[in-house]
Amino acid sequence: MDNCTETDAQEGIVLFQVLLYMPVVALGIPLNAIAFWVFCCKLKRWTETKVYMINLIVADTFLLFTLPFLIYFTKYKHPIDQLCSAIQNIYFINMPMSIFIITQIAIDRYIAIKFPLKAKILRSPLKSASTCGFLWLALIIYSNIYPTLESSWEGCCFRRQSVQPRYFSLFYSICVYFVPLGTVTFCSVEVIKCLKKKMATSPHETKLFQKAVHIVSVNLCVFAVCFSPFHFSLLLRFAVEVAGAHSLLPGVTACIKISACIANCNCCLDAFCYYFAAKEFPEFSSMFPKCLFMRSKMNQSEESQTPTDQVMA
Repeated sequence: MDNCTETDAQEGIVLFQVLLYMPVVALGIPLNAIAFWVFCCKLKRWTETKVYMINLIVADTFLLFTLPFLIYFTKYKHPIDQLCSAIQNIYFINMPMSIFIITQIAIDRYIAIKFPLKAKILRSPLKSASTCGFLWLALIIYSNIYPTLESSWEGCCFRRQSVQPRYFSLFYSICVYFVPLGTVTFCSVEVIKCLKKKMATSPHETKLFQKAVHIVSVNLCVFAVCFSPFHFSLLLRFAVEVAGAHSLLPGVTACIKISACIANCNCCLDAFCYYFAAKEFPEFSSMFPKCLFMRSKMNQSEESQTPTDQVMA
């Protein structure tokens, strides 16, 4: 009876994946293609945001490529071979890469709004490209090392079978999601505070700053909605494994797979980020120089004060 129940649950998860991933792939491919064309061909000027968004598009495209394979491998219990390993590596790189890029975008905006003068030194398209290159390299190395650290593969692609607590997985979740979540939340809240204060001092630019608040708010919501369920499910699995409540593992595993489907929807929801980022170019490119001009007219002694006391605070 338990085996039948587990089989039914597995088939239900596969059906859920098919129903969810079909529209995700159908929408994601044209949306990412259009976004890539816009950022590479229509927006001529290279900025930090453009570099980050192109890398985010590439990561999302890689994820879309793996989703049909994921459904097939899961349904038919495909053995672990070279094709499986390659698809798994591409699949598992996407989520941390997306998280890190969104985190970098949040930090970049925080620096630009909070410290407009120092931003001229700290920010540049080349530095953004170098950061993304380092992230790609680190995650590719990790994706090739991880299978040697994880010895509990069941023998089927995208499936593990272990009841032992995975402390490395706990460390991974903390570093890959919860630290970035705190960073994105802090940067977004601070930027929103700065922009709302700016609205009060510059009524003629209120509409511009309102759009900026919407951009930051949407990015934060997409980040939290997509990735939080999956990583909280991983924490729940770790707690269940530590407690030895092995009877709960099938339910927790099902929860992880469903929340992973929600996380993978980010490759479509990122389209909102693309849309707002594309609008950011003509408006923010004019907004930040104004901030720099205003800051440059301040008394130089104020530069030694706390940054939050400056004009953009």
